[in-house]
Amino acid sequence: MQFNHYGGTGAFLAAALANATDLSPAALERLLTEHEMTSRRLDRAQAAALATWLDRVRPVFGEPDPARQIRLVNDLLTEATTSVRISVHDGHPPHLHYINDTDDRLARVKATVAGGLAVALCGAGGQRLGRCGRDGCATVYVDTSRNGRRRFCSLACANRVNVAAHRARARPAA
Repeated sequence: MQFNHYGGTGAFLAAALANATDLSPAALERLLTEHEMTSRRLDRAQAAALATWLDRVRPVFGEPDPARQIRLVNDLLTEATTSVRISVHDGHPPHLHYINDTDDRLARVKATVAGGLAVALCGAGGQRLGRCGRDGCATVYVDTSRNGRRRFCSLACANRVNVAAHRARARPAA
């Protein structure tokens, strides 16, 4: 499964932010750099505001009700975006931007995340925005598999579930 600039960058950034345990300005700068954001430095107040806003992003992943998932993303878009326009910059092919030019770094991050979730949801379906199926694991992911049937965040979680199921089947009946 392939996504365009926002569907890829924004959706993967959304998952990375939702999974992040360290939301300090320094950790966020590293994460935003990894996800090719040009607005990378957030101050403490912006980092705290982003952490609060992420509480509204996390429920999008793994939401089984498509109507609720759409409402969640629309709410994020309402707050984070100002317009949709086609942009060409820094050698990238034409892609969508969901915010007017602004120096507000937090606004740009929110617009990228909300726009990415919207594009991923509309272009690939909400089931591609998943939550790990292993009990006790809350990791979210963007399913880029060909058939869209990913159930776990990692091979390690899949193996744990499969080993537990195998052991349960191998136990003698009492």
